Parts: sequence; structure tokens; C-alpha cells
Amino acid sequence: MTGITKRFPGVIANRDVCLTVLPGEVHAVVGENGAGKSTLMKILYGMQRPDEGTITVRGEPVRFANPGDAIAAGIGMVHQHFMLADNFTVLENVVLGAEPTRRGRLDTQAARTKILDLSE
Repeated sequence: MTGITKRFPGVIANRDVCLTVLPGEVHAVVGENGAGKSTLMKILYGMQRPDEGTITVRGEPVRFANPGDAIAAGIGMVHQHFMLADNFTVLENVVLGAEPTRRGRLDTQAARTKILDLSE
């Protein structure tokens, strides 16, 4: 993301934020309450639109209309106060929203492989 700015009445939540994440990297966004961390993540996840700036995935500019668009581009988000689906297994909860399927059912082997690939 480059030059991401988000304004709300009376406050600038994010100003000219730039962040590059390469495959295999892990980043942390830290700051005080009200610093704009959640707003930035909501923009990256398609829950809010930036007022300025560009999000680029694999070298191509993208605009996410909703979280489904972000997920399709390979971007997921775990909310700060997330709720697990208590009737699901741990595996099912981890892949929820981007679950690999085969014949209309969860492909557990593909899900395990996907999680292992992401965690390396």
C-alpha cells in the first residue's frame, strides 16, 4: 500500500501510510488506542475505502469492494475480538472464508497443506 489516507469528520485516521509485505514476511502494526491501526486493516481487508492512496497486490493496483475481494486476492484478517465457530474444528476455523473444497466439501488434506505452507 502506498499513500493510504483515511479521514473521518474531525480526525485523520491514517495519513500517507506506506507498507510493503513480501511473501513469507510477518509484520505487526502497533500503536496507542485510536492511532488508526484498525482503520488501516479494514482498508486492506475491503471493509472501508481509503480517501487517498493505492493498494497493490502482486504488482497490480486493486480496489476491494468487500472482504470477499480481499480474500480472493489472498488477504485475510483475524479480528481483534474474533469469535470462533465453536461447532467447527480448529482446522475449519483457520481456513474459514477461504476453505479449499472438493466435491462441495472441505478438502481437509488441501487445508492442512495450505496452513503448513502459510506457516513456513
